[in-house]
Amino acid sequence: MAKQDRAAKKEAAKQKRQASSGRFKQLFEAFKMQRREDRLLVPLMLAVLLGAAVVAFLLGLVWGLEWFFLPVGVAFGALGAVIVFGRRVQRNVYSKASGQPGAAGWALENMRGKWELTQGVTGTSQLDAVHRVVGKPGIVLVGEGEPHRVKSLMSQEKKRISRLVGDTPIYEIMVGDGQDQVPLRKLQSNIMKLPRNINAGQIASLEKQLEALGSRANPMPKGPAPQGAKMRNMQRASRRK
Repeated sequence: MAKQDRAAKKEAAKQKRQASSGRFKQLFEAFKMQRREDRLLVPLMLAVLLGAAVVAFLLGLVWGLEWFFLPVGVAFGALGAVIVFGRRVQRNVYSKASGQPGAAGWALENMRGKWELTQGVTGTSQLDAVHRVVGKPGIVLVGEGEPHRVKSLMSQEKKRISRLVGDTPIYEIMVGDGQDQVPLRKLQSNIMKLPRNINAGQIASLEKQLEALGSRANPMPKGPAPQGAKMRNMQRASRRK
């Protein structure tokens, strides 16, 4: 029994090391990819790292503890550099994905928290689409594509589900860079800022009711171009790190 426990612990430790190594390799690949396209990445990361170290060292001089403060400054600088890296990767990802069919659905897949997403509940053969998100704000309809077509789709979908959900709030968001539209990079934060109107139990019940309606959409791509999907995986790795 003791041998089995030791073997299990050894195997678990091995898997943990392999997972850690895989994340590091993924992060390094993301760094190389971003560095090729972003000339400011390395200078900015170094500036944050060195800036934090210098500030900590100077503060330490006040109390005569400069060599104690320096490692702390380096640690905070390293953390800041990683944050800069993650945000610039994220900006690059959204810049490449913006305007591509399926980009809004792809962005919604990466939302944190309790959200029920149904992509392409209605759409057109021109790849216009309306996605449905159910969460604490209620129901959020997110449209992407040609504005005049998508607005009509969203209006029809809202009318279709409003008879079923009663007083549950229904929000409409149009993704794009035009007037009264939400840029792709701000889609998640825009939804997260909506007021909380229902609880977790109501979310599950509401989603079951809506599933019964089915969808009226044409087939939609699962996300933007493969390059965007690859960068998404890199972005996830940077968050885990």
